[in-house]
Amino acid sequence: MDKNALEFLEKYLNNAAPTGYEAEGQKMWMDYLRPYVDEFITDNYGTAVGVINPDAKYKVVIEGHADEISWYVNYITDNGLIYVIRNGGSDHQIATSRRVNIHTKKGIVNGVFGWPAIHTRDKSNEQAPKQDNICIDVGCATKEEVEELGVHVGCVITYPDEFFVLNENKFVCRALDNRMGGFMIAEVAKMLKENEVELDFGLYITNSVQEEVGLRGAEMITQRIKPDVAIVTDVCHDTTTPMIDQKKEGKTKIGDGPVISYAPAIQNNLRELIINAAEENKIPFQRLAASRVTGTDTDAFAYSNGGVPSALISLPLRYMHTTVEMVHRDDVENVIKMIYESLLKIKNNHNFSYFQ
Repeated sequence: MDKNALEFLEKYLNNAAPTGYEAEGQKMWMDYLRPYVDEFITDNYGTAVGVINPDAKYKVVIEGHADEISWYVNYITDNGLIYVIRNGGSDHQIATSRRVNIHTKKGIVNGVFGWPAIHTRDKSNEQAPKQDNICIDVGCATKEEVEELGVHVGCVITYPDEFFVLNENKFVCRALDNRMGGFMIAEVAKMLKENEVELDFGLYITNSVQEEVGLRGAEMITQRIKPDVAIVTDVCHDTTTPMIDQKKEGKTKIGDGPVISYAPAIQNNLRELIINAAEENKIPFQRLAASRVTGTDTDAFAYSNGGVPSALISLPLRYMHTTVEMVHRDDVENVIKMIYESLLKIKNNHNFSYFQ
């Protein structure tokens, strides 16, 4: 990753792109990707696709998702406090005492998730933060004051936390899940261009929307592209931090390499091609058993269009769905290399069938 890439990554992460409101981030991403692709496809809900060799009949997708978790304004009390509902998998337990940005037609309205002072709480029966007892204070005394600011039911709410580097090689920010995916697939396209690689198939660099509410963007765009192969990248858990049961979650750790998943949706021959590419190029990797589903856009691609050979390369991450998500720079670079080297092993009309 060069200086220009890191500058783009910081700008891209610092921009809010909550589920359903990804468009501004998508425009940034497309501007960055533009020199490395032949054309773009977009859809009505905001998914963006950079295409290399758009006339080729054989189509390969590399994909990440563009959205981040957030909240919606759900109810405004008469004395000006705001109650919320989730937009995606927002964590009520980390909300209290955090600053928020409420997105309105008049611009950003600042607020805070308040919480009763320790002095005032019943120590014999302390309540934990829950969705129905956390609320936002925007400094208003009445509902009318709140509405005058432009805040209404349905306004989306994000956290303002921005990108920083911890101890030289740990990237920290909200929305690494999965803005990092969009960044990494863009870097793959950049590598292909800079290395003057001529692919003999069409490559669809796909940044999907609405993953956090059920893989919806991927469901839509796979019907549009109708790919022959899909390599998806998302994040997975670093399970070496406290309070995680490795017997249940498996063992994966930041800094130890990309994570290759095993699940029914993962096409075995495609997965083995990726593993071979990693081993031949000495790219470290980890393995993860994902049971019934991967819980990522891989599932949407795999079970579309009569079945699309699909595989998942994950970036291990600490503190998922918090404002301090953390990944290791080495893992980011190795995911990029792994996708790049895997693409070099795929040929036009590559047959991944178990029965060839």
